[in-house]
Amino acid sequence: MKFTHRLGKEPRDHKAAVLGSSNLQDVKFVRGWKWALSCALLATLALVGSACADLGELGRAAESAPQEAQLKWIDGLGRQVSLDGPAQRIVSLAPSNTEVLFAIGAGPQLVGRDELSDYPAEAAEVTSIGNTFGELNTEAIVSLQPDLVLAADITAPEQVAALEALGLTIYLLPNPVEFEGLYANLRRAGELTGHAAEASELSTQLEARVVAVAERTGAVDRPRVFYEADGSDPTAPWTTGTGTFQTVLIDLAGGENVAAGLTGWAQFSLEQLVATDPQVIVFASGPWVPTTVESLGARAGWGKLSAVAEGRVHPIDTNWVDRPGPRLVDALEAMARFIHPELFD
Repeated sequence: MKFTHRLGKEPRDHKAAVLGSSNLQDVKFVRGWKWALSCALLATLALVGSACADLGELGRAAESAPQEAQLKWIDGLGRQVSLDGPAQRIVSLAPSNTEVLFAIGAGPQLVGRDELSDYPAEAAEVTSIGNTFGELNTEAIVSLQPDLVLAADITAPEQVAALEALGLTIYLLPNPVEFEGLYANLRRAGELTGHAAEASELSTQLEARVVAVAERTGAVDRPRVFYEADGSDPTAPWTTGTGTFQTVLIDLAGGENVAAGLTGWAQFSLEQLVATDPQVIVFASGPWVPTTVESLGARAGWGKLSAVAEGRVHPIDTNWVDRPGPRLVDALEAMARFIHPELFD
């Protein structure tokens, strides 16, 4: 029998009608389900596309945005200095800085050094960029393409400004006035150059040597000590007073600086020397220093000093004492032996 379904009328064959209705609903359901699924997929794809577009925009924005330097410090001039990473091409403007760089393992990164940098011996192989006390060869410095120029307190502010104006990155290591400042300089140099571990290890070793001296000299009698920085004028030699590393060395070595009443570097008259009568005299010695133990003792009026009369006049390498680098510890140990030989025999 042929089944015919007219809109608005019940079919005459109820069973066939029920089956026909059920199949039709299934078809409609399937079609509806497929349509809904298609819509959902289209919506999802639209969202993914939008998200990808947003990510793409973010990526392009990140690429075009300036990258912030990873490393930032405040230097000895109070300026903020930034590097994108540890310096790989360094110019040193001071002998002390050169010594520090080699001591922490950053010597191979040194591409330029000042004319007076003569230690260690390997420093002589590095290109000279002039004398900090005279004229720096700025053209040579720029040609070396340094990513860091390491200045010191002996670097004139005008020199720092001139190098900055050329677009160079300058960091000034300040002169320490005590050993904690020296350790801090070593650690900072390590951070600047990517040798933090080596700098920390060196600081620990140096500190242990300083502590060893201080433990021996901490409770001893303190003889009077005079340090001569420059004896060109024997009637008024230059010495160092309060606020200088030389006084720190004398104190830690178990002595008393007879010039402690002075501030910084100053001249000390022969009359003051006679009045204070130092028991130990230590004078700066070097290739360009004409003073010897014999010539000092032969100076007019010096023979009556206790240190000269008792043969307690000692030369010390001026670079150990005057350069604020790791060899300051060598200077301390030498001073302690001069002042208290009985403790180190």
